[in-house]
This record gives sequence, C-alpha cells and structure tokens, in this order.
Amino acid sequence: MIEYDEKGKYYTDVVTKVPVPSILQTTTHLIRGLIHVLKGARFKTELEGSEQYIAVTEANVYDTEGKIIYQGPFLAVQKKQIVWIMPVGEDENKVTKE
Repeated sequence: MIEYDEKGKYYTDVVTKVPVPSILQTTTHLIRGLIHVLKGARFKTELEGSEQYIAVTEANVYDTEGKIIYQGPFLAVQKKQIVWIMPVGEDENKVTKE
C-alpha cells in the first residue's frame, strides 16, 4: 500500500537495502557474505539495531583451517556471537607495497 502526504511524498512498506560484501568473525567461525544495509545508512547502523540477529545472504562459513563447511543463500547470525565484522571491497585481496 502506498500513502502520500500533502507534499506528494510517498510512503510504502517496502524497505530498500543495499547488499554489502562483508566478513564476520564469530567466536568459532569466519563468515563471508552479504549484509544488507538500508540505502543511505551507515554499515554500523545495521549492527546497532534492536534485532538479535543479522542476516547474511550468499553465506560461506569457514572452519579454523579456512575450509568451507557451509554454503547457503541465507544465514542468521546472532549479533552477540560476532567478534568483529567489516565490509570488504572488490579488491580486498590486493596488497600494496610502498
């Protein structure tokens, strides 16, 4: 359903999010996948939300030896299990030497 205010601005129930390639380290596993962040919002804002879980799509879960132990289209990760998290760019594997 779309609602309009007196200025013509419209409101919908649809929330637009942008997928951000990310790496998460939990207490036991490394996870690579996409974290979906509100369009125009900061990555940190998604982590500070009141939800107990963060959604990761196109998830790959690695063991301590770097082997993939799970691949799936969706994974819900409990936020309190996250040790660190960071967005990664397309050139994350590049090493620059100065």
